[in-house]
Amino acid sequence: MRKLKSVYALITGASSGIGEVFAEQLSKEGYPVILVARRKERLQQTADKIEKQGGKAIVITADLAKKEECFGIIQQLEDKKIGVFINNAGFGDCGMFLSGDLEKETNMIDVNIKAMHILCKLVLQKMKKQEGGYLLNVASSAGLIPAGPYMATYYATKAYVVSLTRAIAQELQDEGSNIYIGALCPGPVNTEFNSVANVEFALCGISPSYCVKYAIRQMKKRKVLIVPTLTIKAATFFGRFIPQSLYIKIAGHQQKKKFKG
Repeated sequence: MRKLKSVYALITGASSGIGEVFAEQLSKEGYPVILVARRKERLQQTADKIEKQGGKAIVITADLAKKEECFGIIQQLEDKKIGVFINNAGFGDCGMFLSGDLEKETNMIDVNIKAMHILCKLVLQKMKKQEGGYLLNVASSAGLIPAGPYMATYYATKAYVVSLTRAIAQELQDEGSNIYIGALCPGPVNTEFNSVANVEFALCGISPSYCVKYAIRQMKKRKVLIVPTLTIKAATFFGRFIPQSLYIKIAGHQQKKKFKG
């Protein structure tokens, strides 16, 4: 049995993809983990795997598109100290804005923005009382680009995550707080995101394992914006030096390559 820490790691969107890998990796580092997602069966499979490897896992099923369930998560954790929070739940979609599914888009806003915002605030308040902690909001390289035609809503939600995180980071720095907050901004990652968003990426994706290990290393170094690959770092850096209208046109051209079928 591995030696467990006295503080927990909380991970949303933990039933698959990088959320699941974050849970496994943080468990290996000795954190008892709290797994949050809608799919109870998938969460339980992850929890069972972690516990077979000597870790401890708690499962909380919640639909983060519902505001009251976001508050409910924190209420359930009132007696637990959160050392790490991976604010990961989110999804995307690809297609023309005019013909897109409005319900899916508003659900995306509810999960990618509203739930992210609520949980970010509530956990930060909890960490302030605890006098410390690490909070990582999972954004996307999409959040570093002015706009993304054909994935308009998704890009807009991730821009919100990046902007909010950078602002909070500065506030915490001004206050002299020892709480860390950062935003993970990967490009394509080989997860279930592709099928949910109905896309096939033009660029080769990185593995969830590489993405997570890199993110945790940079988080420990207190890096505010975490971009895992040189290709995406270069694209976002050099994008600053071209007219935004051209940058958006290039982004739109790349999105069109993602359409399935």
